[in-house]
Formats: sequence, structure tokens, C-alpha cells
Amino acid sequence: MEKEREGERNGPPFVADISVLPEGCISDIVSLTSPKDACRVCAVSHIFRAAAESNAVWERFLPSDYQAIIARSSSSDILNLSSKKKIYLSLSDNPILIDDSKKSFFLDKSSGKKCYLLPARELSIIWGSTPQYWRWISLPEESRFPEVAELHSVWWFDISGKMSTSILSPKTHYAAYLVYKLRSRAHGFDGPPFKASVGTIGGEVYEQTVRLGLFVMQPNQQDRIIPPPQQHTSRPKQREDGWLEIELGQFFNEGGEDDELQIKLMEVEAGTHKTGLIVEGIEIRPTKG
Repeated sequence: MEKEREGERNGPPFVADISVLPEGCISDIVSLTSPKDACRVCAVSHIFRAAAESNAVWERFLPSDYQAIIARSSSSDILNLSSKKKIYLSLSDNPILIDDSKKSFFLDKSSGKKCYLLPARELSIIWGSTPQYWRWISLPEESRFPEVAELHSVWWFDISGKMSTSILSPKTHYAAYLVYKLRSRAHGFDGPPFKASVGTIGGEVYEQTVRLGLFVMQPNQQDRIIPPPQQHTSRPKQREDGWLEIELGQFFNEGGEDDELQIKLMEVEAGTHKTGLIVEGIEIRPTKG
């Protein structure tokens, strides 16, 4: 009898319905997730959709200085888009040139973290100003920059770049990638691996070996098969924009200090003639996972 009375007092378990919350509360909750999650919750109900697509949510996903960054480009009309979500998607799908084409800026679509591509003109390329070694050409249908660097003929390969960590998103794991192409006549990149390093002055430096060659076996050339690379050797991957990329290293941007990030790629040993490589730049973007 006592148990029956206790059951009557307790009653059925209480189940909260989050959809009864005001739209502003739901927006606050969604803004604490991620852009990817915000898109997913749109399928829950029309109330969630309205909250997840609100300017309040996407304003938080955008970098705090996004308007100042856009103002440094010729694409300031982005700010006239009808919603913050459209501004976000535009910046993640369509990189913009800033600082007189000295950088390309875009957002990582899944996280909203800042990403940059430093053009070849902003890199330090050994003998890059000597026409017999490197040539500066225009590929308007392929590159976002006015010029790219084409390797004509060198025996020693050495490229480096630097940037301030203050322009990156804090508390973020980043990776640096060389963005390049190989002409059909390219050679000299299937030999010994190159050495890459990424890190800040006085901080931790990540080092690894990389192979820029594609190692594609031609018919009736079995002797050209290259053994699998050793562990920790980075290999190139095809990008959606038609370029190749190869990871040079990773680093964690703590934020709060203006450190100088240094990225280097050079040969371990000289002696191989190289030609047929085109450099668009070095891209810095968040790592996945």
C-alpha cells in the first residue's frame, strides 16, 4: 500500500521538450556547437531551423574581426549579403585576396577557423629572382594569384615562408601545405626526399621528410617502381582546385602572443637536376580531428 502511494506521489517521469524554449535560447544553445552541427539541427523542426539560421548564431561562428579582414580585400560586397550564414558560406567556399594579393583568406567550413594561402611572391625562393632558374608566370584559369613561380632549372631546392601567428585562430591545431603542380616534363623529384620544418622562433619545431614526386609507373617501365615511403614521410595529394598539396608539418597556435611562424622546405642533399615544378604558395589551415 505504501509503495502504491509513493508511486502516486512520484508520478510519471518528467520529460523536457526543448522546442518549447524561446527561439533566442535555442539560438544560444546552437551557437555553442559548430557550424556543421548548426546545419544538422535545421532538420529537427521549423523552430530549430529558424534558430540555427539566425544571424546571432552565425555571427558567433564568424571570426570576431571578419569585417576588418574583408575590408582589406576588393570583395567588400560580401558584407552586403542578406545573412551572416551567407557571409560565412561565402568565405568558406570562395577564398578572397587581401593585402594587395599578398594573402588569400578563407574559413575552414566545418569549424570557422581562419585559413591563409601565402602566394609564391611572398615566399623566399633561392634564386627565385634569377630567370635562368625560376620564372614568374600567370595562370589566370588555374591560380587565384596574379603570378606563380615556375621552376626552370636548379640543382638546389630551397623554399621558406613566414607569417605572424596573431592572424590565426587561437587554441587551434594547424598544418602547413605546399601547393604546387608538376609539368609533364618535370623531373628530379623522384629521388631522395626533401626536409620540411614548421615552427615558431624559440618554440617547438615539427620536422619530417617529404616526397614531391608522384611516382607514377609508366607502361613497360617496371624498373621505375619506387618502394613505399618510410614512416613519417609525407606524400602529395590531389586538391579539388586542380593543384597538388603536400603537408610540411603541424603546429599548435596557443594565441595571445605575436610569434613568427616559420615554414621551410629544402633538399636533404644536393646533386639532382630539377625542373617542371610550379609553386602557387603555402597554405595554413586547421588539421582535421
